Amino acid sequence: MSVTNVVLVHGGFADGSGWQGVYDLLTADGFRVSVVQHATFSLAGDVEATHRVLDAQDGPTILVGHSYGGVVVTESGTHDSVAGVVYIAAFAPDKGESVSTLIADPPPGAPVPPILPPVDGFLLLDREQFAASFAADLPANQSAFMADSQLPWGVEALDGTVTAPAWQTKPSWYLVAADDHMIPPPAQRFMAERAGATTVESPGSHAVYVSQPAVVADLIKQAAQAVS
Repeated sequence: MSVTNVVLVHGGFADGSGWQGVYDLLTADGFRVSVVQHATFSLAGDVEATHRVLDAQDGPTILVGHSYGGVVVTESGTHDSVAGVVYIAAFAPDKGESVSTLIADPPPGAPVPPILPPVDGFLLLDREQFAASFAADLPANQSAFMADSQLPWGVEALDGTVTAPAWQTKPSWYLVAADDHMIPPPAQRFMAERAGATTVESPGSHAVYVSQPAVVADLIKQAAQAVS
C-alpha cells in the first residue's frame, strides 16, 4: 500500500504555520498533509491533540516532528496508523526522558538558547536574540515575525516524560540541522544514532523546516516510499 498521509507536528515557540513550505511541496506531489496545532502547554495535551489528527487519517501515516515536536511524535507515534516517524532537528527521547532531562547537561561550548525566565509557567525566547538562535538563515523580516508571534511554551511540556518511544518499534528518519543553535548538532546526531534512524544532514538553522522545505519534504517522501 502506498503511504500518502503525512502529519506534521510543530515544536516550542512556534505554531504549525511554519510548515507551509513543506506542506506545499508534499501536497503538490499528491500527499494528504495534516498539521497539528497543539498548544505546547503539556506533553499529555499535545499527544492528545496529535492522536485526534491521527485518528482522522484514512490509512498508514508518516508522523513528523520538529524540535519539541519530536517528543510529541515519540510518545504519540505508537498509534496504530503511524507507519514511520521523521525527526527534523528534533528531540528524540528515550523512555523516561524529557526535554528537561535532555538539556540538563549541555556539552562545553554548546550555545545556550536565550530562553527568558518563566512567567506564569510559560517560556519565551528573547526577541532580540531570536533570529540568531532559532532562525539565522531566514530573512530578517521573517525571523522578526516568528519572534513576535511566538507561542509560549509551557514548563510542564518540557517536563513531560516519554513512556514508550515510538522509534523502538517504528522505523525512523532524522534530519540534522548542521547550523542549529538551539539543539546542538552533536546532540541531534547522538539521538538519531540511538534511535537507529536513517539520518541525513543539511546546512540550516533550528528553523530548517522553514528555510529548507525541499530538504525536509524529500526526507519525508523517502520515509513514505520506504514503508510503502
